[in-house]
Amino acid sequence: MNHLLRPAFTLLLAMTVMTGVIYPAIVTGAAQLLFPRAANGSVVVSNGKSAGSELIGQPFADPKYFWSRPSATSPFANNSASSGASNLGPTNSALTDAVKQRIDALRAADPGNATAVPADLVTASASGLDPHISPAAAQFQVARVARARARSETDIVRLVAQATEGRQLGILGEPRVNVLRLNLALDAH
Repeated sequence: MNHLLRPAFTLLLAMTVMTGVIYPAIVTGAAQLLFPRAANGSVVVSNGKSAGSELIGQPFADPKYFWSRPSATSPFANNSASSGASNLGPTNSALTDAVKQRIDALRAADPGNATAVPADLVTASASGLDPHISPAAAQFQVARVARARARSETDIVRLVAQATEGRQLGILGEPRVNVLRLNLALDAH
């Protein structure tokens, strides 16, 4: 029996060291050398201190800021340790009720805005942590932000246009606006 256990244990130990220590060390080292900013969380620094990560959505509730997509993480919104969707289907009444409440909240925050509410302002992304909104969702919020900051809508539209990112490699995904970067640009101007 010992002649069977010894090679099995040796193989287990060797594979544990290779896949649990050596491989992660190589991948971490390569990431630090090739992509140090991404490997360290893509932290956005403003005025010498960390403002957040450009890869993880953050809550903004003040009317003078652009608001992110709703978050479906638990036990609280934008919990980066608990990424995940709500798993509510389109016919689920809980989702329908949540969307109606979010639309009502957006209408209450900007009563004069009669345009259609973009879907990404009332539905969470699959991760629940999406840091981006669509250009339409940003445009929907321009009047409220301009009023709250006592600035012209033209100035705010210009900042939105500057913050709009195109498709990756020109063909992948859709144009998007990073909410954290846009809000930092608002504060800087």
